[in-house]
Amino acid sequence: MPTWSRPVMLLLCGLLLMTVSIAVLNTLVPLWLTHDLLTTWQVGVVSSSYYTGNLAGTLLAGWFIKHYGFNRSYYLATSLFAAATVCLVLFDGFWAWTTLRFIAGTGCALMWVVVESALLCSGTVRNRGQLLAAYMIVYYLGTVAGQLLVSKVSTDVLSVIPWVTALVICAVLPLVFTRVSSASESSEAAPGRIWPMLRRRSSRLGVNGCIISGILLGSLYGLMPLYLSHQGMSDANVGYWMALLVSAGIVGQWPVGRLADRFGRMLVLRVQVFVVILGAMAMLANAAMAPALFVLGLAGFTLYPVAMSWACETVAHHELVAMNQALLMSYTVGSLAGPGMTAMLMQNYSDRLLFVMIAAVALVYLVMLLRKADQQATPVAHA
Repeated sequence: MPTWSRPVMLLLCGLLLMTVSIAVLNTLVPLWLTHDLLTTWQVGVVSSSYYTGNLAGTLLAGWFIKHYGFNRSYYLATSLFAAATVCLVLFDGFWAWTTLRFIAGTGCALMWVVVESALLCSGTVRNRGQLLAAYMIVYYLGTVAGQLLVSKVSTDVLSVIPWVTALVICAVLPLVFTRVSSASESSEAAPGRIWPMLRRRSSRLGVNGCIISGILLGSLYGLMPLYLSHQGMSDANVGYWMALLVSAGIVGQWPVGRLADRFGRMLVLRVQVFVVILGAMAMLANAAMAPALFVLGLAGFTLYPVAMSWACETVAHHELVAMNQALLMSYTVGSLAGPGMTAMLMQNYSDRLLFVMIAAVALVYLVMLLRKADQQATPVAHA
């Protein structure tokens, strides 16, 4: 199959529309809860419930893909997200929104596994890296577009929910006009295949990198808007700063990917994690916010694809869907733990502990990368 085939392009179009909706809600839900005078720990629990849904969706995705195929699984994912979004208007309160964000997170994870697995299975060893890079760029472009929309449009709940839901419905349309590779090609992607992938020694640093990336990005997505709001910024300004953070990730995708191809994953991961620590320390030192956030986003948002490509290169083609599930599950475990732990620290001590937490977990991963590095496999992407 050609690298930029019609199914690939339509998948990426659908992903772009879904990501815009996800980004808008990920930024506005914490702000809406803050405006309703919920405490910091409650905002953290709602953010964590979204990532708990990600975990549930990841575990279920293999079964759905195997039995219903990529197309029907994608339709189910978008339907779950749309229903949970509409119900934000119909229901109010901490527990209701916690449940709805869990359902939305389940739909998101199912959609991610469907799109990532379809792209990986449709590609070859030669073009899989290009497909993954395109996937990440489209994902971050949609995220930036969502943040810019937050800064431009009314952020009232009744104003946002209708057009966000309309975008989700439009995200279904591209897959109506194409059929992605059948689930029979992924027959070995049953949920039980996840665990051998997690235990594989050659993939261990890649899996650990996905967990650390989940902690970092979960905390940034879920609690950075809260931190900026507590600094006295308006919702529009929060959207601008979040857009800068994610834009740095877009800028870094191709250069970081090429450097990883040329110099190996180990060296690039070490540099990335060290730069994350520098960015967090710069925020703690009250340095200029624009360069500090740019550096943090540049290193933080490119960590996941490098770690993911590391792990995927160690498995056979028929194991790609299972490995993809395992990596996304690792990411969501980190995303679940990150906002919850960080929110409690921010609640009890100071908002600045957001950056202490980011620097600390990045340092832990850096130690993993430096310790006995000579005994670890260092796969490099095929030309």
